[in-house]
Amino acid sequence: MPKRLPAFLLLAALAASPATAQELRIGFKAAVDGADPHLNYTPNRNVQLHVWEPLVFQDEFMRPLPGAASAWRNLDATTWEFTLREGLRFHDGTPVTAEDVVFSIRRARAITGLRTFVVQTRSVASAEAKDARTVVIRTNGPAPLLPNQLAVIAIVSARAADGATEADFNGGRAAIGSGPYRWVRFTPGQDVVLERNPDTWRGAEPWQRVSFRFIPNDSARVAALLAGDVDTIDNVPPSLFGRIRESDRTQLVTGPGLFTLYMYLDHFRDRVVFATGADGQPLDRNPIRDPRVRQAMNLAINRTALAERAMEGAADPIGQFAGPGFLGHEPSLGLPPFDPPRARALLAEAGHPNGFNLTIQCTNDRFVGDARTCQAIGQMLTAVGIRATVEALPSAVFFRRANGGQGLDPEFTAFLAIFASSTGVASESMATILRTRDAARGHGSLNRGRYSNPALDAALERVDATFDEAERERLTGAAARIAMEDNAILPIYSLRATYGVRRGLVLAPRGDGYTFAMNIRAAR
Repeated sequence: MPKRLPAFLLLAALAASPATAQELRIGFKAAVDGADPHLNYTPNRNVQLHVWEPLVFQDEFMRPLPGAASAWRNLDATTWEFTLREGLRFHDGTPVTAEDVVFSIRRARAITGLRTFVVQTRSVASAEAKDARTVVIRTNGPAPLLPNQLAVIAIVSARAADGATEADFNGGRAAIGSGPYRWVRFTPGQDVVLERNPDTWRGAEPWQRVSFRFIPNDSARVAALLAGDVDTIDNVPPSLFGRIRESDRTQLVTGPGLFTLYMYLDHFRDRVVFATGADGQPLDRNPIRDPRVRQAMNLAINRTALAERAMEGAADPIGQFAGPGFLGHEPSLGLPPFDPPRARALLAEAGHPNGFNLTIQCTNDRFVGDARTCQAIGQMLTAVGIRATVEALPSAVFFRRANGGQGLDPEFTAFLAIFASSTGVASESMATILRTRDAARGHGSLNRGRYSNPALDAALERVDATFDEAERERLTGAAARIAMEDNAILPIYSLRATYGVRRGLVLAPRGDGYTFAMNIRAAR
């Protein structure tokens, strides 16, 4: 088990400031829309992890570190034991017990809908309290990634959260965690306010009060930082990097990110609406189902140009499911080559010597550069004979159509969206977006293209059953190779985590792009 301290604790030791009655003001692009820590939505979880702690923390590359659990071990292939920290307490002074952990896991598994942690808890068969500080979890098969998966499950007070509503978590009776901050106020669409928990195993934070102010407009968010209205902001658009760098009051901080832009492809329909022949007439078959067409599309995309130009350096080109440093990165999988002549030849081999017409969909407000990237990819595809029409949509419209009315059978034939597994593990990404759908086992929960490959499924089964970390990394790389050689999905680039920070502060960037007050300290 890792012995390193979390990044925010290292940062605290290196750049600590005396604990005084200070307020840290964070400008947030995405609005928090819920307080329940067992509903999975990135902006919400960013704030909630200040209040509720999981058994396992994640470092900046999402690798597991001790959290509320000081230690864990696997007793056999299907049994794990987690030991809680001694003296761990909720904000109301009551001890955090193994029963609270058991309740939290069961609650997280029981919630239904799209925003759940069903994938992360799919391996749990049972959880029980061996004693007040020991939790025994039995799995329905070998589950070597269980510590990584439990890093996303917040521990709530069983007494306070039993039968709790959203209002109870938003400042009510269930707003009780063991984290370094307490829940004070959540005003939907406006802000969240937290206050310091003086009694925490990590030591009291230097910030007496932390406020998250929602500023969705990028220019307004940067202006608030430059004016000193906030101390740090997230999701700085590349077009505004210069304003932050040029000011003597602010600094730009970036780091490699986990969120990856993928082109999802329809593998299951025999005939499709959004692809027509060169003459505009319906095609008698879905061209995406031909591996030569998928390879042609892959070779038509210049990822380096997209990262450097369309994203102005705010992205890293990628050709797999994890970048360097993240769990499951396969060094031998380089970037797919940019080879338009070969792409045109493959289309001809596939029976499309004159190409075909294709409409691709994307968001126009999910992240900075999404629509611009989509337009650029459309031009690249057109250049090899796939005459692309781009339909850039507001996120609310896009995801409603991409989710097919919650049936996850999208209307689209080829579309662009970002995704990151909350565990930060490449095999988990593949299990979510490419593994053959199996609701009972939590596989393929976001497999919108209905891709199904027995070889990939078998490779991921081997990953799931391997406890040796080095061997599991090798097997994950082998699984990624299967998916990439079949062009099951087309990774484009990973978004860099970008922050604007007031001078005088030190911020440690994270791969998930989260803005943790625990990662921000006064510079020495």
